[in-house]
Amino acid sequence: MIRVFTTSAFCMLFARGSFAVPATRVDQILMQGHLSGSQTITDEGDRAVGAEYFFNDRGRGDHIVARWRLDAAGLPTQYSAHGNDYIKTPVTESFHIVDGNAVWHNRTENGERSVVGKVFYVPANAPPEFIGVLARALIRAPGHRLALLPAGEARIGVAESVTLRIAGGLDQELTQYRITGLNFTPTPVWLDRNGNTVAVINGSVSVLSAAYTSVVATLFKAQAAADSAWSLRLANQQTHHPATDLVIRHARVFDPRDLSVTSRMSVWIRGSRIVRLASDADFTVPKDAEVIDAAGRFLMPGLWDNHQHFSNADGALDLVNGVTSARDMANDTDDFPKRVARFDTGAELGPRVFKAGIIDGRGPFAAPTKMLVNSAAEAIKDVDWYVDHGYGQIKIYSSVKPELVPIIADEAHARGLRVSGHVPAFMSAMQFVEGGADEIQHLNFIVLNFLSEIVKDTRNMTRFTAVAEHARDFGPDNPDVQSFIGFLKRHHTVLDPTVNVFEGLFSGEPTKVTLGLEDIAPRFPEQIRRGMLSNALTIPRGEEAAYHSAFPAMLRLLKALYDAGVTIIPGTDSLAGYMLIHELELYVRAGIPPNEVLRMATLTSARVIGVEYERGVIAPGKLADMILVDGDPTTNIADLHKVITVIKGGNLFDPMGIEQALGVAPRI
Repeated sequence: MIRVFTTSAFCMLFARGSFAVPATRVDQILMQGHLSGSQTITDEGDRAVGAEYFFNDRGRGDHIVARWRLDAAGLPTQYSAHGNDYIKTPVTESFHIVDGNAVWHNRTENGERSVVGKVFYVPANAPPEFIGVLARALIRAPGHRLALLPAGEARIGVAESVTLRIAGGLDQELTQYRITGLNFTPTPVWLDRNGNTVAVINGSVSVLSAAYTSVVATLFKAQAAADSAWSLRLANQQTHHPATDLVIRHARVFDPRDLSVTSRMSVWIRGSRIVRLASDADFTVPKDAEVIDAAGRFLMPGLWDNHQHFSNADGALDLVNGVTSARDMANDTDDFPKRVARFDTGAELGPRVFKAGIIDGRGPFAAPTKMLVNSAAEAIKDVDWYVDHGYGQIKIYSSVKPELVPIIADEAHARGLRVSGHVPAFMSAMQFVEGGADEIQHLNFIVLNFLSEIVKDTRNMTRFTAVAEHARDFGPDNPDVQSFIGFLKRHHTVLDPTVNVFEGLFSGEPTKVTLGLEDIAPRFPEQIRRGMLSNALTIPRGEEAAYHSAFPAMLRLLKALYDAGVTIIPGTDSLAGYMLIHELELYVRAGIPPNEVLRMATLTSARVIGVEYERGVIAPGKLADMILVDGDPTTNIADLHKVITVIKGGNLFDPMGIEQALGVAPRI
């Protein structure tokens, strides 16, 4: 039973007294329903709490041992932690308030501030339980809001209650609270009647008390309904549906077919399609049409991001940055298709999405998916499931047995699907292509092809660290590199390089914002900006020169692949929208001409996905997916940061309006 609270009931919840905390609680961490770790919370008395949390995500994952002390209002006065972060970098963290002065230290920050009033310190690497700690403090706080340290403010509201029968036949009433101020979208957390944390569910990852694992699907459904309602409100506020035909006048139109830019052009749109493209002089505006005066600005097809994993506000962030088409490269098979459907109906802001379904092998490094195979029969069954549910591509992951690759590829091809992926462990990239792969994700797997004799198991962090150590050894002049590039060209292999990921890993500094976002992150909400400090790898002693030269070497490799005619399609595998533009900037830095990069991000992507008949170019009969840019990205690719109008299917979106709704400060 789901019940929305009345105002009086809402106030009664907030008026509750102190919360009861069990002496010890053990939570399970589930990824796509698979047990991936645990969180143990211990009440040490005198408002002190100890916690240990860890999980395994394909060889990565946090392991944090923490301890904190709270005051009578539930605010942290002390916090200490040690362990490793998601990419296995060692971390230590400390915070304390003494005589009104707050001092904190972690891998990315050293801060000190005088405290006036009530403040809540948000750790950089905290166990999930800390969301519950914040929720309880907000419930007690005046106005149910708190200033955050190092910066920002959080507020809390109640979404709904759910009465559930859990293990042992007990009925429990749980409340879904939603915290704003931590992310672009509200952060949900579930508490029981005593205020104890029951569940923190974020996408496909669930952290919940063991007694509630049998009802996680119900909690997820209720949470998804609240998320969808929030997204619908945002979409209704930020979508303009022209009531009549739409005409764009006085535009400079980019055509990726021949890389031309033609001035003084008009585009006539009716519904979701382009009716006509003509010069201003040869075009008469239809009566009652809505007109956009481009005033000589740059009009181009909408951008593609070919490597995403949609969650939270990703769809909205795509539209902000002119991404009208995208490819999801692995997601849950239950809720994700519903999100895509909302994108398509306009109930949620987002691009058109091409779905790729992941298949992995069982084992300690398996991806968080239900599609885990160890036999040919299982592999064929999963391929067929994806076909029957509207997916257009299979993504093979790192734990798939090499002997299953051709079986998966053959079944996928027989049913009309493309095949791509990580190169599975104990297999070279050349063998992967010979086994039937049409495409390779991530440029590091190209480098690993040359290391296949010494780096065989690529399921763990070795697939990054080995590349950092050896990338400089495989320049374009290396005969092995030349031979393999020729092999890829002959096989028409497509590359989805996600080079921005490796820039951050190999070239970033922990105390600085992720590379490529230096000018953008300061506009983000405080806690999001703080979370965007670099996730750079720790450089082993003696490997400094290798690590520092690794990313420039990868850019040279990317340029050699382009020069040889290997098809490249841009994707991010990181922050939606904003990082796509930086990915394109990196291609230009590698030496690829900006207009060619624009073609990759429009027409080439549409051709690879197989939808060039309706997308990728501004022409009569095509879908009206386009962006208006205040600049000229054919000469300065960074002008893509100046998208001022986005059109998807004839509907209009104001990027700055969407940013404002998500808490992003205006562009300067």
